[in-house]
Amino acid sequence: MSTNQKVAVIGAGPAGMSAAYCLARAGLKDVDVYEASDSVGGLARTIELWNQDVDIGPHRFFSSDKRVNELWLEVAQKDYKMVNRLTRIYYKKKFYYYPLKPFNALFNLGIFQALLCVLSYGKQRIAPTPEDGSFEAWVTRRFGKRLFRIFFKTYTEKLWGIPCEKLDSDFAAQRIKKLSLYEAIKNAILPSKKNKHKTLVDQFAYPVGGTGAIYERMAESVKQRGGSVHLNSPVQNVIQKDGKATGLQLEDGTVKEYDHIISTMPLTLMVTRLPEVPEDILERTRKLKFRNTIIVFLNINALDLFPDQWLYVHSPELDTGRITNFRNWIPEVYGQEKTTILALELWCYDEDPVWKETNDSLIEKASREIRSTGLIGKSEILGGHVYRIPRCYPVYDTGYKENLEPVENYLSSVKNLHVIGRYGAFKYNNQDHSILMGMLAAENIVENRNHNLWEINTDYETYQESYVITETGLSKQGE
Repeated sequence: MSTNQKVAVIGAGPAGMSAAYCLARAGLKDVDVYEASDSVGGLARTIELWNQDVDIGPHRFFSSDKRVNELWLEVAQKDYKMVNRLTRIYYKKKFYYYPLKPFNALFNLGIFQALLCVLSYGKQRIAPTPEDGSFEAWVTRRFGKRLFRIFFKTYTEKLWGIPCEKLDSDFAAQRIKKLSLYEAIKNAILPSKKNKHKTLVDQFAYPVGGTGAIYERMAESVKQRGGSVHLNSPVQNVIQKDGKATGLQLEDGTVKEYDHIISTMPLTLMVTRLPEVPEDILERTRKLKFRNTIIVFLNINALDLFPDQWLYVHSPELDTGRITNFRNWIPEVYGQEKTTILALELWCYDEDPVWKETNDSLIEKASREIRSTGLIGKSEILGGHVYRIPRCYPVYDTGYKENLEPVENYLSSVKNLHVIGRYGAFKYNNQDHSILMGMLAAENIVENRNHNLWEINTDYETYQESYVITETGLSKQGE
């Protein structure tokens, strides 16, 4: 075990802070975290609005990996509560439970439409759509063409901004890998823990101070153990010499030398700014794209608007893709305030006009759309706040792996460079995946392990016994 190394961590999101926390806990004194923004947490940060704590979008932590849960509980201590999960699909002013509840779907769709959906699914069982590597073909084979159009197409194209036939099936395989119409109906009629899809958990653990509290505590622990967390300190580039990462340069020109670099900065930025990169790798990197998010927070003068933590908006007439209701998490986030904060999400690319719209225009747009849903009735909208997140979703367009894999192979050849996280590894990670990446990157450095960090993806499964967080701590799944 080597604890006398100097390590720099680029980015203070879940992956970066988990890596720094584990390094400092292992005894490394020279651990420096560099964060471009003014707070830690990355996509999982918590901010204060109108005297309430809100996350930047909905964040549900859940893992069945014992290592990840033990680390999370070590940091959270007893300061968390269990939340009963409710997320539904909003489509044509009706709510559909997710996962599917047959009577709810039948009532909302109507008998005729439901029958057509079943017939469409039956057709796939007899003559399935050929697999062509696209999201559309993957989902159609498992749900039928009609259900694909109702419950997958509109939302997915809002999120990614490309037709479903041009989206790689990896997105579906990682997010709804074992789910099909047959599995959904079986789980609804004969519910059991064995056939419940792993992303459809009924409860999840939520920190009393908001999701970002976990990473704020990690940052404090790093500092208490002798490390540093530098906010408002964007990194310009990693320094590479003869195939080895030797340090980094900040945007202000400051150069720092390190034994190891852990990078969670967007892969497209890191690689194109890295010295000595072959032109072929640069060209492939330029073909990889990220999708931006705009979150419009609205302060509504009302309580008990709807019971969901968030809604997936499948209605094609609305640009909003997801609506979060922060009143439905835990009381500690809103305290004594008597209003409800809603967050409406829009997704876009840099070149899309909406990305350049003024805050006032975006607040007006979000207010108009939430009114049209009927979700707030005649309640007064007291204020709005716009939060822009560039490069937050790695785009899995068809063929993206042909460009990503050579980049992965090249970065793996750069000694002492460890690339992790949703941004850094160009993987559509949840918090638990990013935390695990950070933990394993730290082990590679401190214990000289050889974990392949690229293999940690959103579809990874634990092959040991599964454990989950409950109100009383860690419990073996199924007990």
